Formats: sequence, structure tokens, C-alpha cells
Amino acid sequence: MNNLDKIMKPRAIAVIGASTKAHTIGSDIMKRLQEYGFKGAIYPVNPKGGVIEGIQAYPSVLDIPGEVDLAIIVVNAKFVLSTIDQCHKKGIGGLCVISAGFKETGAQGLELEQALLSKVREYGMRCVGPNCLGVVNTHPDVRMDGCFAESLPQRGDIGFVSQSGALGGGILNILKDLNLGFAQFISIGNQADVNAETALEYWENDEDVKQILLYMESIQNPANFRQLASRISKKKPVLALKAGRSAAGASAASSHTGSLAGADKAANALLKQSGVIREYSLENLFATAKVFSNCPIPKGDRVAIVTNSGGPGIMATDAVCEYGMQMAQLSEKTKETLRGFLPAAASVKNPVDMIASAPIDHYKKTLETVIADDNVDMVVVIYLPFLGLKDIDVAKAVMEIKAAHPQKPIVGVFMTTSSFFAQLSDMSVNVPFFMYAEQAVDGLNRLNQQRLWMQKPEGITPCYEVDHTTTRAVMKAALAEGRDQLTTRESMDVLQAYGVRICQSGFARDVEEAVALANKMGYPVVMKMTSKTTSHKTDVGGVRVNIQNEAALRAEYADLIKKLRERDLLEGLEGVIIQEMVKGNREMVCGIATDPQFGPMMMFGLGGVFIEVMKDVSFRMAPLTDIDAMEMITGVKAYDLLQGARGTTPAQLPQLQECLLRLSQLVGDYPFIEELDINPLIISEKNGEGIAVDGRIKLNAQKAKLILQ
Repeated sequence: MNNLDKIMKPRAIAVIGASTKAHTIGSDIMKRLQEYGFKGAIYPVNPKGGVIEGIQAYPSVLDIPGEVDLAIIVVNAKFVLSTIDQCHKKGIGGLCVISAGFKETGAQGLELEQALLSKVREYGMRCVGPNCLGVVNTHPDVRMDGCFAESLPQRGDIGFVSQSGALGGGILNILKDLNLGFAQFISIGNQADVNAETALEYWENDEDVKQILLYMESIQNPANFRQLASRISKKKPVLALKAGRSAAGASAASSHTGSLAGADKAANALLKQSGVIREYSLENLFATAKVFSNCPIPKGDRVAIVTNSGGPGIMATDAVCEYGMQMAQLSEKTKETLRGFLPAAASVKNPVDMIASAPIDHYKKTLETVIADDNVDMVVVIYLPFLGLKDIDVAKAVMEIKAAHPQKPIVGVFMTTSSFFAQLSDMSVNVPFFMYAEQAVDGLNRLNQQRLWMQKPEGITPCYEVDHTTTRAVMKAALAEGRDQLTTRESMDVLQAYGVRICQSGFARDVEEAVALANKMGYPVVMKMTSKTTSHKTDVGGVRVNIQNEAALRAEYADLIKKLRERDLLEGLEGVIIQEMVKGNREMVCGIATDPQFGPMMMFGLGGVFIEVMKDVSFRMAPLTDIDAMEMITGVKAYDLLQGARGTTPAQLPQLQECLLRLSQLVGDYPFIEELDINPLIISEKNGEGIAVDGRIKLNAQKAKLILQ
């Protein structure tokens, strides 16, 4: 048996803490197992013995005469560890610890949970929970309802993981109304052992589970999750509702990247790179699940709309276009066939408007004709009630057509009363029905999203030759001086060592060295202070641009010294950097911010002074693939500017891509980099090259010292 089979496909279950007292978990678990028709043996365990729910109870799990695969534990938390010892002696390999009173209660509970996990690992067991709702497997050969939810589970194709027990119970209660059901359900609770990643891997090749739904409040091992989900989502849809968005914004980081990032943006980037479809509400989660349960993955993104009302047809068309899908171009043969039976007032273009008086026969013939068109990949059927038709009869006709043409997705939009959907809940359906056109098209968009992900190439993560000697020397020198913040000069040296294109520059300790550099470089130039104590130069007037000659340079230098002295900031001044004046009006930003949970996150977007206002940025988790990097570039609104809008020189996109990949390698090689900003990265009007004209790097000093020893 698989290491989770003893939990999810047990041949015998012991309910430890089974009770005769009504409305207790120990009583409800016993009732659910029996009512749902568990195919194996059920052994109630209670110190008093006796008979529970008509079954002989045993004082101890050790007294059970037969073999047991799964123990569902509902005893007081203080007895759980000793109970696990007894389960080990009995040879039980699977545990579902419903009992609460562990890390959710504080430090003492955390200690108890750590002891639980130690025993589980020592004994080679697997454990769901503690503090969970239980487990479900609806397969006819198993029929296990090991939960204490109010409603019995509906049979379906969903593998669902819920971190919240109460939420999982609520979902089980409303599934019937949604025409959805589970194949398997796991309430992971405190996820001491079994977590979302465990479930993903377990269901990867389970033919009974056609799609995987996740409710998560945290991701324990982001790197492992990314690896698993990226692989599994190529085989079957993985949908996630990730809670905790509101806590994401809290970032006291000093970098632009850090201040714009946050945990939720990291989670969102991780899910996107893993092929996971993220939803932001339970309503949308199950609406999407309904589509995947009833529709195949389409071969393309061409959508046809069949309607008896022009207005909803137009709204559906708008939604199709807004999602970036195509309105199917119906063939002349299709149009000719439609003209043969539709009234003259009807429109045979897409959307096909049969007009309000369309009888049920027109629905059947129109849908059959449209779905047979080779130019059509998906179909939306819209129905508004009119005299002479029953909405349920139209729905049945649509489902008949779908049964005859299972190869293409069909979604129904029935703008009618809630009683119609109540009728559907008591029927076996093969088409997802929605109240509004936008909901239906959103479902098709998710199907298309999954199609694109499954077709997407893996991408590569290149490894560039870089100058580690310079990089390490710069970082070690800063640490030796007790600094975790590299100066501008040091930051630019690191970037150059990693092959990032930086502007021509030189370091000057005083005005005479600055003048010598500028005269050699040629005017105009930029002068930037570099300080060991001041990171944001612009805030103190430390950046002077478009300096045209030596006299102007001397005047600007004198003014800089004066301003720093007035603010008592002169002591930290190293000197100034003299740079070539890069001509370009397009200022971008790229950077790295390290999230404490998710790790290093890459950013690219519109930079300069507008970065905090416009927030036109995209994020991905490191390490980046070449595809990740290009998606970051093409995913910002400013992409049009990079392509050469308004007669500007098109940016060298492969060079920008390489810049991001080199930064990704940098943070991979030196994981103690907490923050990095290149702002601005100016797009040269001369040749479209992205040139770093300013940079800042912050280290985690403690981690850096350990690695750089």
C-alpha cells in the first residue's frame, strides 16, 4: 500500500474515543462511517467497552481482534501520545488525529505537537491533523466518511485539501446545491505531518481524482510545493484559494522591491509559476471546479455564443474579448445551415442570436450546428425565459447535445429563477450552468488558462560565468566594517561582476578626482554621492544630473558638500561616482526582495520616480526560467513603451531578459541578499539597451558571515 493508502483507503478503522453520548465527535464519527456505508470493518474503542452504534466496543486498541489500517483519534489531547504508542504496538500505519489542543493553543500545545510528530516519524506512520475535521473517500470500493460534518459527502471527481476544519465542514454541507462532489477530502488541520504537498503528490496519479482543490492559509515548503505543483498541474487542474491576503502588505523594507512586494504577492507569484489557478473566493473556486468537472480542456480559445437575447450575447462577447480569447469565425457552411431553419430576423454571425421566440428545436439544431464547426473550440449557450418554454427542458436539451459531443466544452447561462438551479441540484448534469454570462465566460477562461499551461514549455534556468572573486571581496569588506548595506559603488561593482550592463562610471574621493574622471569620460555626466550611512541618495540631494562642463561640476560638488554638512551627513560620505549621462526617457526597475516564508522574489516594471505611484510591476519567485523572465517583461503595462511606442527605439528584450536571469543567479548564489534594487534601469535611445545607472544591495549580515567564511 502507498504510505497514505492506510489513511485514505483503509480496510479497517478504529475510532479511538468512540462514544454513546449524542452530539459528540466520537458519536458522530461512528454514525457517519456507518451511514455512508464504509466497506471495511469498524472498531469503536472506549475504556468502558460495551456496544456503540450497534458495534462491539473495545477498552483498548490492543484488544481489537483484527488488523487495523487507520485510527481516527478523538481523545483528549493529553492522551494522544500514549494512544499513538498503542496504535504502533497494534501495527496501525495511519492516524487521523481530530483532537484539538496542540500548537493552535500556544507554546505548550506546540511542544505536544512536536512530540506527536516525533513519534509518528519514529514509528513510520502517517498522520492527518491534529485539530482537523477528518478524511473522506467516496469511491464505491471504500465509501469512508471519517468526518463529523453535518452532511454526507457527494460523489465527485475532486480531491480537496482544507487547512480549516470548520470551513471544510461548511463546504461539505453546500456541495449538493452546487452539483459538485468529492473523490477524496483531507482536512489537514495543523498539518504536523500530512500537508497540501503530501496530498498533491498522493493524488498525482490517482485516476479517481480529476482535479485538485486547495484551501491554504500557509505554504509550509514553497520550493517543494512549486516543484510538485508545476509537475502535477500539467496532468490535472490544481485550483487554490489562498487566504491571508490582507496581511501581505506589511513590509517595512527600505527597497522599492521590498515595499511593493509582501507575502501575498510572493504567494501569487509562486502559484502562477506552479500552474496553479488561484481563486479569491469560495464562490469562484467552486464555480471553476464545476466547469472542470463537466468540460474537457479545449483545443483552442475560439468561443461561439448561442443566445435567444442580444443583450446577454453582447455582454458575453465583451467578456470573451476582455479575457484575451477569440470570438470564433463561423464557417460559411455553418451560417448557411443556420439560415436554413432560423427566422430572417435571427443573426447567424457569432454571437448567434436566435431571437426571443426561438423554440426548443432551434436550440437543439443551432447548438448542434455550431459545435460541429471546426472553427469553434468552446460554446456558451444563453437562455432567457420566454412564454412557451420551460427552462429545465431547454437545459435537458443542451445536456443531450453535450452528451453527443463530449469533445468540446459547453457552458450554460440561464438567467432565470433560483428554483431552476435547485432542480439541477437533484439531477445528474454534464454541463455547468450559471446565472450570468460573465460567470460562464470566466469558467471558459480558466479552461483556456489550463490549456495554455499544459502546452507551455518547461523553460531553462541558465548559468552564467560570473566574477565570484570580486563579488565576495566587496561583500566581505562591507561586513568587516559592520555594514549590511552596500554603498552605491559597491552595489554597482557586484552588478558588473555578474554581467549586468552598468553605465560607464568611476569613483572619485574629492572634487579634483571627479573633474579628472568627467574630463576623460566626456560631458554631460551624472554625479552621485556614495555613502556608508545614507542609502537613499535622492532624499538628500545626492544625485546631480546633466552636468555640462567642469565649472558646473565643481559648483554641484561644492553644493553637495554644503547640503550634507548642514544635515550632519558628511561623515559617512565615501566620495562620488561620476557616470556617463545615459540618454533615455524610459526608466525601468528590477530588483529582489526576500520574503521570510517564500524566499527571494524578483520584480520588474516601470521605475524612476513613478514606481511607488504607478506600481506597474510584475513578480516571480527565484530561480527564474527564461520563460519566467520574459513573462515578467511582457506582463507590465509599460511593455508597449519597451516595444517602441511613439517612435522610440525598441528595447533589447533579450538583453533585459538576461539581466533578470543574472540577478536570479546572483540571489541563488548568495541567498543572504535581502534586498536589491536597480532603479533606474534606463532604456537607451541609442540602441535600446537596458543600462543600470543606480543600484543598492542589502545583506542579511548574520547569514552572510556564515556563508562567506
